[in-house]
Amino acid sequence: MTDTRIRKAGPGDLDAIATVAAAAGQDEEWSGSDPAYLHHLLAHGRVVVAELHGTVTGFGATRPIGTGPGAAEMLCDLFVDPGAHGRGLGQAMLAALWHADTPRMTFSSMHAHALPLYTRFGLDAWWPLLYLSGPVTALARPAGWAVTGATAGQVAGLEREWTGIDRTADHRAWAARPAGQPVIAAAGGRPAAAGTAAGAGQEYGLVHLAVAPAAGPAGARDAVLAVLAALEPPQGGRARVCLPGPHPAVRALLAAGWRNDCLDLFMATDPGLLDPRRAVPSPALA
Repeated sequence: MTDTRIRKAGPGDLDAIATVAAAAGQDEEWSGSDPAYLHHLLAHGRVVVAELHGTVTGFGATRPIGTGPGAAEMLCDLFVDPGAHGRGLGQAMLAALWHADTPRMTFSSMHAHALPLYTRFGLDAWWPLLYLSGPVTALARPAGWAVTGATAGQVAGLEREWTGIDRTADHRAWAARPAGQPVIAAAGGRPAAAGTAAGAGQEYGLVHLAVAPAAGPAGARDAVLAVLAALEPPQGGRARVCLPGPHPAVRALLAAGWRNDCLDLFMATDPGLLDPRRAVPSPALA
């Protein structure tokens, strides 16, 4: 490792990070190839790069979720140029990003190296995150539900009221993405879920949704279906959503003809960091 260096990233590293991301197959909008995504991480998280012989060959990023003793560290990205695999760069970057006493989580790819690496840092695999997509016209809005556009501040305010976590910066960043639109779903005239839809092309869909504490499994299911049914995809009438495998909306979406395109693994030091029957997380920022 004498020919490697792990250091904090800055705005001047964006082009090099994008090159690594593209080499790792991450060349879509809202990934390491997207300057808007990287600027958000630099402003609200921590980003490091790995240099090999003076050339940026890998990058990693974390984003804190919450504040105080209960805060968790979300690993948003960890990628190494395929030509530099096997040199310990991923492990070195994680050691710089994560501390032993911090609750931490990530959505791991199915890459053969990922699971062993994350388990060495105290994470276990708990459930699959499904990447579901399909036509919004195949979904019916549940009775008694209404979905309206909102501002990022309004959506973040409801999420903060329900969870105690301030996601204002994230909702503003999601709303600034292509086709970004914060939404509030009401059941019986009362706000019951709040989130943001966004994304370019095939990436368009429901990015993140918070559900009111009073909602049971049926409410969590109907909130997802109501929002998805209300979306107006910019291309082809199709949208996507990432849901935990045990989420009650999964069965309804599959029954309506939606399909699972791929999956990640939710890995965490504590399975309670995300509730798989209520969470509608962003794979990048949870």
